[in-house]
Amino acid sequence: MAAGVQARVLIVARDDSTAGPLAEGLDRLGWRTVTARSEITAAAALSDLQIQAAIVDLSTFSGDVGALAGRLRAACAPRRLPIMAMGDPDPFQNDRGLDLTLAGPLHPAQAAMRLETLVRTAVAEEEFEVRVETFGERRHSLDAPELDPSPYRVLAIGEPAPQFLALSNALARNGAQVVGAFTAFTAFDYLHERPFDSVVLWAGETPQEALSIAAGLRRNTRLYHTPALLYMREDSSITASEAFHRGISDVASPETAEGDTALRVVELARAYRRQKSIRAALDQARNSGLMDAATGLFTRDLFAAHLMRLAKSAQARNRPLSVCVLKVAEKADLTQPRAGGWVARAIPQIGSMIGRLVRVEDTAARLAPEVFALALPATPLQAARAAGERIAAVIGCTAFEAGHGATPFVVEFDLGVAEVASPESVGYALEQAAAMAHTLKAS
Repeated sequence: MAAGVQARVLIVARDDSTAGPLAEGLDRLGWRTVTARSEITAAAALSDLQIQAAIVDLSTFSGDVGALAGRLRAACAPRRLPIMAMGDPDPFQNDRGLDLTLAGPLHPAQAAMRLETLVRTAVAEEEFEVRVETFGERRHSLDAPELDPSPYRVLAIGEPAPQFLALSNALARNGAQVVGAFTAFTAFDYLHERPFDSVVLWAGETPQEALSIAAGLRRNTRLYHTPALLYMREDSSITASEAFHRGISDVASPETAEGDTALRVVELARAYRRQKSIRAALDQARNSGLMDAATGLFTRDLFAAHLMRLAKSAQARNRPLSVCVLKVAEKADLTQPRAGGWVARAIPQIGSMIGRLVRVEDTAARLAPEVFALALPATPLQAARAAGERIAAVIGCTAFEAGHGATPFVVEFDLGVAEVASPESVGYALEQAAAMAHTLKAS
């Protein structure tokens, strides 16, 4: 790791046989790593650095993996530490205390994609804990995340080859409900009709079609996080690197035992279902009766109380916290819509769009008639600016009604961002972001 660069991922491995190439690849992808050869050095790194996740090479460690995971998390507390492992998936994964196990050696792109999901889930769990306190102060309780106990639902897409049918049978033996779809059209019909916990794609004779389906999943906001395993021949024209860069979560071949592949699919489904349970728990805030009636966002007072708690949480967990202010810009071509009240009529739709565009762990609020704010946990300044600019750009592409016979109008935002240095500086950071929004425009 280069001097002065903050490590994000701790790799726990006794040697570099598999950890070395993984660390180099993750570094290139922006997931800076630090490697620990022992549990003692791993605990020290977790205590001193802003480590976001850990990867344990199970092939180099023996003993009680669950106890090791528990001690690593304790060293990182109160910051939540997602732990991913390289090794053989275990049907009793929860007993081992790991968030996800993938068969090694891990491709860096594969690891980066799963790390992104695991870290966001951990931050969302921390956000839920803070929201429980904020809403509890106002005598409103939020139910804890509850995992769906029903069998995992797997969609198997592709031609009915013998190996593919054998994998479907292995999945069923592991308690998964398998639905088969022979074409992409049928597959997306199923995906829009019912929820699935994971998808299995059979590359077969048409591997590019399988990658096209995976790309379609990643372009759909509702299906974006659904994990997909690509089942392809070892002599396929598609490389593992290409598959992972196209959004595939894991890769297996007919040469792999069907039981092992089935466990990998179930493991992806388990992690995905946990992620969904956290999202559902956070979404309860929308129905609390405490939100802004017009937009469904946090009110100014509720946001102020929650932001203070977030700042205390960020300090305790050694995570960054940023705020972003979005103010509808003053423009000459908005004169008529403002005079006619059409901008005010568009504000509920704009607020609703902001609420859908933020990440599940973020908090969006309406501070004034045309002023919105975002609290972005575990987000440094530049990433917060990028998030605000993305939201402004999406809404800036939307045309709003301006009355009968009038040309529809678009809105732009003046954007300000600031990083919260400490709980005592919450007010200053918000004022700084608001002041910046008066002078800077989102590009």
